[in-house]
Amino acid sequence: MKAAVCCIVAVVPDAFERGRRIRRASPDDAAGIVSVLGAVAGERVHSAIDRAWPIEQERRYLESLSPREIVHVAVDERSEIVGVQILDRWSALESMAHVGQLGTFVLAAERRRGVGHQLWNATLPFARQAGYRKLVIQVRSTNAPAQTFYQGIGFRVCGRLARQVVIDGHEDDELLMELFV
Repeated sequence: MKAAVCCIVAVVPDAFERGRRIRRASPDDAAGIVSVLGAVAGERVHSAIDRAWPIEQERRYLESLSPREIVHVAVDERSEIVGVQILDRWSALESMAHVGQLGTFVLAAERRRGVGHQLWNATLPFARQAGYRKLVIQVRSTNAPAQTFYQGIGFRVCGRLARQVVIDGHEDDELLMELFV
């Protein structure tokens, strides 16, 4: 008999800082999220994502999120999405239901301006309320700024996946980083 999984998830109020607002994404944000993912993927060096998926696929993903999963967006004063942070389950296995997977994507012009920290300040309380006890992130080994960001919020390197990413013929390792929350 499979045990029912239930959790109480807090409503995260919009957070404002430095002309940006952090809020929970809705399916209507699919185009803006895909735009950010496409810009980061287009740089070819920061993420294992080599291309953004279609807007309709992103919309379906946003509609499919469980109560324990969330996408936060950072929105600028023009109401444009400039950053995205995704928290979803690491695995569908119940034995790993306590582990969440994190991903952060910020437009180049907004990096090192506090966007990642603002997103994190919304995502961490949600993760705790949703019952996650551990968060995991995979970071390309050549992405030193991302490693520094994650280490700064408490993640530690716990493993390395050799030649995990190949983009434009260039191989890169991914570092596994974890944080016990």
